[in-house]
Amino acid sequence: MPNIKSAEKRVLVTEKKTLENKAVKSALKTQIKKFLAAVEAGDKEKAAALYSETVSAIDSAVTKGILHKNNAANKKAKLAKKLAAL
Repeated sequence: MPNIKSAEKRVLVTEKKTLENKAVKSALKTQIKKFLAAVEAGDKEKAAALYSETVSAIDSAVTKGILHKNNAANKKAKLAKKLAAL
């Protein structure tokens, strides 16, 4: 444990931010899995609706600094390719 008060605060802030980031990342993974499940089921309408929600979630994660913009672009391209293949 740190001896300096500001370092103690940084530890607490880091723990809090880590939990927030973990929650966003987990929600993003869940959203992607929902989209992929709709694609696997062959439900084009549901997949199209979930695609826009998933892309929005990915963009939100980029804005919050959880994903790199190139990683997000890669994910979105892969999802778009799967949607187009339906």
